[in-house]
Amino acid sequence: MKRVYVNEKWCLGCHLCEYYCAFANSPEPDMIKALKGRKINSRIQVEGDNNVSFAVSCRHCVEPLCVKSCIAGALSIIDGVVTSDRAKCVGCHTCILVCPYGCIMPSEDHSVIQKCELCVNNKAESPACVSGCPNQAIVFEDRGFPAAGEARRPTPAFTGIAPGGLQ
Repeated sequence: MKRVYVNEKWCLGCHLCEYYCAFANSPEPDMIKALKGRKINSRIQVEGDNNVSFAVSCRHCVEPLCVKSCIAGALSIIDGVVTSDRAKCVGCHTCILVCPYGCIMPSEDHSVIQKCELCVNNKAESPACVSGCPNQAIVFEDRGFPAAGEARRPTPAFTGIAPGGLQ
């Protein structure tokens, strides 16, 4: 399954991914009208300092704790993407507490949660953070990991012998 990955060596810490994400998830057709004079409320967050910066967004875990802990059934897995249903969310924020990556956050009015859904439910055709990154530090690619809700591939037993065996 394709996921968003970040190469912190290339991240400038410019926060443009946050702006593109916020715009992609707004109802406005114009970026300036959508964002000017407003607090940016994106589903991806740039962390770090002047030495190392990186963007953090939902990892769409194979066995997501957020989905298991949601008391209202507002979080679910659809085609491998962990999604939220704002109509079902009761705003208890349990999912925020259990996410090991800190990728779920309160919505702008704090009544429900918001998280990255890989732009499957908005006007972007692929994650807006990826297309908006000027340095290509954020990529959207399949690295062979199972999608959320899929069974993990069996891991071969550790033998202490490197691939290729004894020669």
